[in-house]
Amino acid sequence: MGKHTQSIDNKTLSRIYGHGGGWVFTPAHFLDLGSRTAVATALKRHKQAGIIRQLARGLYDYPIDHPVLGRVAPSADAVARALASRDAVRFQPTGAYAANVLGLSEQVPARIEFLTDGPSRRVKLGRREIILKRTTPRNMATAGRRSGTVIQALRWLGAPHVDDKVLAILRRQLSDTDRAQLKKDLKYAPDWIAGILRRLADGAP
Repeated sequence: MGKHTQSIDNKTLSRIYGHGGGWVFTPAHFLDLGSRTAVATALKRHKQAGIIRQLARGLYDYPIDHPVLGRVAPSADAVARALASRDAVRFQPTGAYAANVLGLSEQVPARIEFLTDGPSRRVKLGRREIILKRTTPRNMATAGRRSGTVIQALRWLGAPHVDDKVLAILRRQLSDTDRAQLKKDLKYAPDWIAGILRRLADGAP
């Protein structure tokens, strides 16, 4: 192995270790270190050594090994972040997953959905499927903010299912900063959701 190849191997490994277990990444995260071919070769070697795991084409993680559970599956958020970083796009949890993130549902859905302003795509990870769905600029206006996740969770629940218990759970999830942001983001929500956001922002019952 030449010095240059060894250097790229070491640099990619150093970056992987630096992010720690659970990091999900693509070759694009290393292109400042060398050519696409050199990076691909380095990642292939690390995969063969069992240091990293290939999740899908062009998608890897530095897995966590639990003493009881064994090799842990990567989080959906980590997968979405890796794809969003590679494609220079944004993402927003939606549907049942948004409700789960906020503690409104204990069940992690088998189909985990995110809205994105980039291309739609699907990534199959064992029994789970992570789906990125291209959507409108309006739906992405609150991407990356707690208000966006609240809006999407409420959409999934539907007005008839938003009761005092749901509101109490959401209040516990919101910081003062989140509540201030809710007021700013009312304009991006349907009328019935905007009314709920206003109550949450004001601390009203």
